[in-house]
Amino acid sequence: MSESSSSFRDFAARLLDYEGVLVERIEPEGLELLAPAPVAQVLQIPELARLGFAAELPASAERVGLESDWLERFGHLLGERGHTARVVLPVALPQLTNPERVVEHTVNLQNAVYRVGGVTPAWTRYLVMLFRVTAFSDEKRDGVIKLGFNLANGSALDAVVDGLLSAAMEMAGVKDAPVPAPSSLPPLWTPAQLKSRVARALPERIEAHLAPFLKGMQRRLDRDLQRVHDYFDDLRAEALLRLQKHLTAEKESARDRLRLEAIAREYEAKVADLQQKYALRVDVAWSQTLEVVMPVQRVELLIRRRKGERRITLDWNPLARKLDIPPCEYSYTQFPVRVVCDDRLHLISPKSLSPCASCDKAYCRACHPLQCPKCHRKEGSTTAIKFGED
Repeated sequence: MSESSSSFRDFAARLLDYEGVLVERIEPEGLELLAPAPVAQVLQIPELARLGFAAELPASAERVGLESDWLERFGHLLGERGHTARVVLPVALPQLTNPERVVEHTVNLQNAVYRVGGVTPAWTRYLVMLFRVTAFSDEKRDGVIKLGFNLANGSALDAVVDGLLSAAMEMAGVKDAPVPAPSSLPPLWTPAQLKSRVARALPERIEAHLAPFLKGMQRRLDRDLQRVHDYFDDLRAEALLRLQKHLTAEKESARDRLRLEAIAREYEAKVADLQQKYALRVDVAWSQTLEVVMPVQRVELLIRRRKGERRITLDWNPLARKLDIPPCEYSYTQFPVRVVCDDRLHLISPKSLSPCASCDKAYCRACHPLQCPKCHRKEGSTTAIKFGED
């Protein structure tokens, strides 16, 4: 049983138990349920049912998986509950004895230098969002993407998001957790700020999540295109042979030329059909948001680029025992390499300081997010992704 299937079974068992369903774990890797009539109606199952989560199913069990409609069924059971949550993690905060070494292993600035300042205990807010991604082509693929930010500095949380979610689930029931004063927490982002940053950060994660699916789709498309090409190439070769035999006969050669034109039109139509069959659409819908409040060690850095300098802070997480990667203040990429722009000393990825495709002038996308400052060519947008709401 895969880790995702095991997690899905644990989630289903907790949810069903919360809804008053009698749940018993059975082998191989299943659940046996005695559900109240309203719950059974919402889930579209008998009141006495068995569910299977692995390749091998228990006797008389219905298969449950992330790529089936069971996510929607559980969503209907939850209703409006569970979309947002907040948890305070009462974790111990050890001292950071060698901050310079921690920073050296995390911060990668290609065109600037830094100096480590002070280290102070602090509280932060992490915002972890779950998005349901559905890709439609010749096949359908469903999945869940986790996207997280540290609201204190905008750092992406890809390296620690799974640990945060696990800790939040384990410690959610802990009572008497210390609650920090609101003034000690970083402010929440405005809806406009959050929407802008999510729109820039999600496409990269979606591409990585769908990479195996896209690779398989491309392989099937190439195979079908080759089969169509080989078939019509044989027809064309046969028609050309006939045309060469009938060159002296005007009536027959005219018929052969018409046949060649028909073969070319039919080939183009078949290729267009395949392009339509394998056309890709990706729908993205927000599912849940979790706010995690916890203590951190806050490290101050002084960054210098030529004659300019600015101060930033990065948080060391005691659960993951890792330091935030510096945020890319344009793309919020998960990759750690950063450069500093000359105009306003933005921290950005090398791609966000790349040359304009039109005039070849390198410019900072954080300073000029909409268009090139020299030729005014507009920045491209990700049009293949359709954002929706659950």
